[in-house]
This record gives sequence, C-alpha cells and structure tokens, in this order.
Amino acid sequence: MADFIFAACSPPSMAIIKDMPDLFSPLTIRGVTFRNRIAVSPMCEYSSEDGFAGDWHLVHLGSRAVGGAGAVIAEATAVEPRGRISPGDLGIYHDAHIEMLARIAKFIRQHGAVPGIQLAHAGRKASTRVPWEGGAAIPESNGGWRTVAPSPIPFLPGDPAPTELTKPEIAAIVAAFAAATRRAVDAGFQLVEIHGAHGYLIDEFLSPLSNHRTDEYGGAFDGRIRLALEVAAAVRHAWPDSLPLFMRISAVDWAEGGWQIEDSVELARRLRPLGVDLMDCSSGGIVPNAKIQIGPAYQTPFAERVRRESGMLTGAVGMITEAHQADAIIRAEKADMVLLAREFLRDPYWPLHAAKVLGAHIDAPQQYGRAFA
Repeated sequence: MADFIFAACSPPSMAIIKDMPDLFSPLTIRGVTFRNRIAVSPMCEYSSEDGFAGDWHLVHLGSRAVGGAGAVIAEATAVEPRGRISPGDLGIYHDAHIEMLARIAKFIRQHGAVPGIQLAHAGRKASTRVPWEGGAAIPESNGGWRTVAPSPIPFLPGDPAPTELTKPEIAAIVAAFAAATRRAVDAGFQLVEIHGAHGYLIDEFLSPLSNHRTDEYGGAFDGRIRLALEVAAAVRHAWPDSLPLFMRISAVDWAEGGWQIEDSVELARRLRPLGVDLMDCSSGGIVPNAKIQIGPAYQTPFAERVRRESGMLTGAVGMITEAHQADAIIRAEKADMVLLAREFLRDPYWPLHAAKVLGAHIDAPQQYGRAFA
C-alpha cells in the first residue's frame, strides 16, 4: 500500500498518496507547499462597498478551499480607490480592510489551500458600472472618478480620456502597491499576485498600443516595462522572502502592433532576478477590437513558451475545463500550475471530481466524506 504524504499546509482531511497524477503532485515555491497544481484564478465579484470584503467573499473563496484547490487567489484587489474597476471592487487601500481579509485567509488556510490575493490597479479601465449594470464608464458627475493611465487615450471611443500620470504620481502608485503588500502580510496571505494583464494599469504601460509616452516610462521596450519592474521590486521588498510572488500578464495583445509573446519571454527574464517566482499567462484586454483565437486551453502555449525560454515557473489559464486536459498540461511540463476561473464558478469542488476522474485519492473534508466515498 502506498505511503501517505501531506502537503505542508494540508490538514489530514486532504491526505494525498504518492502515486498520483501530475495534476495532484505537490509544488513547493520558496517556503510554501501547494497540495496540488490547481489554483482558483482571481475573479472579480463586484460585491464590495468602499473596498471591504464581506460574507460573499468568505463563502465564495472559502468554498473553493473546501473543494480541494491548491491555491485560492482573491480577486483583483485595488491598491488605491481610483484603481478599482467599479465601485463594487475589493480593495486593500485601508488598514480597516485587513480584518475581514484576515478572516478569509485564515479559513482558506485551515482547509488546506494556500490563500492568495491579486494586487491591482485598473488604470484607464476604472470607474465603470458593474457588469450586470452594463459595465459603461461612470461619469464623475454621477459618482465616478477621474481615471489615470500612461497616456491620455481612452479604452473605448467616447469614454472620458484618462489623465496622463506624472512621474511623482507613478512613484506614488508603486508605493501604494508596497503598502498593499504589507497589508496582505498582516492579513495572513501566503501568496501575492501582481496584476499586470487585461488592459489594466501595468499592462497599459507595457503595451505600445496604450503607452505613447516619450519619457523613461515609454518608448522602447525598456521604458515600457519600467513600471512593471518597479512594482515587482517594491512588492518583493515588502513581501517575506519565504513567500511566493506571482505576476499575471497578458502574454499577447492579439492586435497588430501590440505586445507579443517574445516581449513576455523577455519580461519574465527581467522579473526573475527581482524575485518573481511564477508568471501567470493570460492574454488580451488592452484594446476592444482584439481578434482573440479562443479554444480549449488556448493560452497554454504562451505559458509553455515563457517557461521554456525564460526558465520561470508558469501558470496556464483559459478554457481549462477537463481533468485529463489539466493533468496533461502539467505532465507535459507546459506549465507548473493550472488556474481555473469559470469552471470553479460552475463547480466549487472541481478538484475532488477531477481526482475521481483521474483515479487519484484525495480525501474530501470529513464533513463531506459520505458524498465522495
């Protein structure tokens, strides 16, 4: 009979045996061991008031930990109020935000998953209505706020033009990421992910489609990646050396003249020495007319190439829905982790069901044992 082993943060109710599918093999990054390679991708819930987490976030995130995920990453969490996509976005810009976030992180960890949080600034895509109210820009006269960006170019024609950030304002945003990181430490998170994707502020600096600056934060590649590097360095400095740091990027813009996969590989090479441990490879979001070639696991080739050519760990995300599909990505070393989003909305217990499909043995929480026997 195979011996039992346990991930460092897993309670006995999530015992894992040795001869496992690759998807359920543990992964250690710095001083943290993930019990499997499955992560809950950050998904905005648009259910906060002034950035505060509530019972919805506790149940939403906590249920995915109970369901067997290796990591549960809280949604894009704004580092300052004007960095929220909508008035309903989660925030970590007040010390008062820490209390509820700490309760959530503790619950996730108690149930065997690594609690993570994604730090974000929406840039020119901020100040919008929540999706179920249409997602349109909110005018300042109606409770919205002035957005900021590398250049005064609106995301959509007809939207208010964002204010071009000055260099002192850029420095203040870098400091806001560092301050948010310190709050994440106080809240007990074990993983921080920097949001540098989907057309939000860091991505707006990376892409030549949205960054038309002529100073040291624009122009050629080295200028456009400067903010990403500064944020990564500031977050790493504020984040304990024993804890992993991820960055999500849009690996390609899917638009002519935009950011390309070669840029992502080189960015990963620059981020590794700064202490970024894993690049979470998404794509798109910088312009509304991108021609995205969607299909099963369509972004996994980006994770594979970044991993192969930069030597950095990567996460694959995007239309990963089936157990064998996810296991094959890890087994073929195309990525080190898979991040599921909508599939976790459909099924909070996806890892438990995937284990059964793959013939893996992981014990469900004892309270649910009779359903997964």
